[in-house]
Amino acid sequence: MAQVLNDIPSSILIVDDDPHVLQVLEARLQSSGFHILKAENGQDALNLLQDNRVDLMISDMKMPGMGGMDVMLKARTLQPGLPIIFLTAFSTVADAVKAVKAGAVDYLPKPFDGRQLVFKLRQVLAENPRAVGNGEDDQLIEDMASAVSPKMKALYKLVQRVALSDVNVLILGESGVGKERIARLIHLLSARNKQPFVVVDCGSTPAGLLESELFGHVRGAFTHAVNDKRGLIDTADKGTLFLDEIGNISPEMQVRLLRFLEDRKIRRIGDLKENAVDCRVLAATNSDLVQEIKKGNFREDLYYRLRVVTLQIPSLRERREDIPVLARHFVQAYARQSGLPPAQVPKETIDYITNYPWPGNVRELKNAIEAGIVLCHGNALRPEDMHQSGLPTLSMAPDEPVSDSFSLEDTERGAIVRALKQTGGIQKEAAKLLGISRRAIHYKIKKYEIDAHSLRVRQ
Repeated sequence: MAQVLNDIPSSILIVDDDPHVLQVLEARLQSSGFHILKAENGQDALNLLQDNRVDLMISDMKMPGMGGMDVMLKARTLQPGLPIIFLTAFSTVADAVKAVKAGAVDYLPKPFDGRQLVFKLRQVLAENPRAVGNGEDDQLIEDMASAVSPKMKALYKLVQRVALSDVNVLILGESGVGKERIARLIHLLSARNKQPFVVVDCGSTPAGLLESELFGHVRGAFTHAVNDKRGLIDTADKGTLFLDEIGNISPEMQVRLLRFLEDRKIRRIGDLKENAVDCRVLAATNSDLVQEIKKGNFREDLYYRLRVVTLQIPSLRERREDIPVLARHFVQAYARQSGLPPAQVPKETIDYITNYPWPGNVRELKNAIEAGIVLCHGNALRPEDMHQSGLPTLSMAPDEPVSDSFSLEDTERGAIVRALKQTGGIQKEAAKLLGISRRAIHYKIKKYEIDAHSLRVRQ
């Protein structure tokens, strides 16, 4: 039977402020072989979800305090992919329909037929088997729950609200802040979470290949097109398409992408017919698109199509409260990966990493932690271990002018100059030290007008 998996009864959480309804549901579902958890309000339901893995939740739509929609939103953050069925009075059917569009699997009107409810439960459980858990998904939820800084808490609240809709989202932030992770979290918390999440790196894909990658092509469309190829936009049908580094696409691609966003149809290269595609579009960039529009490098109409909602991810130096939490997470993750006991992180190391500017943001922190653990002694990660891994000290080099500036830009510029000096002006090696991409360091060198060539000559 569908409600039994490996001889373990499926666990159903029922939420209703009417004790009589709870009693009737419990009796009916227990007699059908389900394991039942009960809650008389939304907060009790969330408390149960924190401590118990549930296969399906049945919730009333209208309850005092926290209504059904709010319960669904918060439940999704605790147990992603949890199937939810709403019970609703006739007067709230419209609300239930909205809930289904936002991700609930179904709704049943009150009074409900017991046999119909059991049939619906078995059908939903058969169609929505709960996996034991996805490590990356679990980590995304843990990241959201463990945020300390007010900026990240506010960002995660906005992510939860945005995830329930289908609007296009533009994710902004410096290189290494975790734009793709935020995009994955939006997909995970959305009604599309069982469908594909397709990532397109617009920055690293050559302009000549990007059109074929996105839209696909038919056999014979151009030289070497020996077979039909399905494009990544089509692959994301019913799911989410994430366009990373969207600021790097060519003017021609901007036109094609704008047309797709307007009519949601694509035509493969060399094909005569168009195909409709239903996918949500998330885009990200570390470029200042407003400035690129002014320079004539980016279409204004495409910009407004992409940024129905804008999410700005703060840099790591803007949320220093989160650095100790992230560091301990990276230490534990590396220990699990390597089969070793987690290294200790003493206060002096926490002070050091909290005060360092991290121009490469979270990516640089992760790389520095892992390299430092490899070089540490006595199972304790100390600042000198991270210095040996290539991370510069916070003290100024003797030939650097002392500055009284507290500007974050000056701090970032200084870190890039130190990295370039340490590598003899070789940008590729300096980018590795900083934990950022070659494209990012090239952009920052131009931004801060750093003469990398002169630094190489002095070596």
